[in-house]
Amino acid sequence: MTTDSRTIAMLIDGDNAQPSLIVNVLAEAAKYGVVSIRRIYGDWTTPQMTQWKEYLNTHAIQPVQQFRYTTGKNATDSALIIDAMDLLHSGVVKGFCIVSSDSDYTRLATRVREQGVFAMGVGKAHTPEAFVNACDLFVYTENLAPSKSIETINGDNRPIPVSSDWPEMVERAIEMANTSDDWVLLAMVGENLRKLDPAFDSRTYGHSNLTGLIRSNTDRFEFRLPDNGHAQARVRRE
Repeated sequence: MTTDSRTIAMLIDGDNAQPSLIVNVLAEAAKYGVVSIRRIYGDWTTPQMTQWKEYLNTHAIQPVQQFRYTTGKNATDSALIIDAMDLLHSGVVKGFCIVSSDSDYTRLATRVREQGVFAMGVGKAHTPEAFVNACDLFVYTENLAPSKSIETINGDNRPIPVSSDWPEMVERAIEMANTSDDWVLLAMVGENLRKLDPAFDSRTYGHSNLTGLIRSNTDRFEFRLPDNGHAQARVRRE
């Protein structure tokens, strides 16, 4: 199935998401399919959900009311998970985008993948690794925000966890391609990087795409651009 034909259900935990980023989150999810179902969960009788209301009609997001029956307990998680399982078993969607930084969705993401359905997560840099690694793909909201807004969005001022060994990861991704030729399709390298680390993102390292990131290290990699309108970009280790 191509990403163009994949139908995605975006389920937003209103207690753990930033309304100011919803346009960017929708655009990011649209790279991997058609976001046909858009729901946000929370207790709409509480003041904290008020900031979401102006975005609902504009972006066709359906609010789902979930009362907090007990102080200190988050009923939003349960409501979102129940709906997700209903959608999963209905077969109407081929992918999920779970917008939250809460580790409570780890098992949900795992179950979605076990069913052979695409699982995408979107959350802050401090999202627990268990949830990140349970997804096929995870995007940090800090990579979706204008740089000047990162402090506001990342309320506790924790930076994105950046590893300096990204060249080693790229080398492993090239090795995973296991081709007879030294040259490996850049697209295949990108797919393998996601398998190694669902949260791998060139934007974390200051580059808008994988091409720019790899070409920034000419000591380790050689990059070959398409020589005609049909060939694809390729990369190999130096």
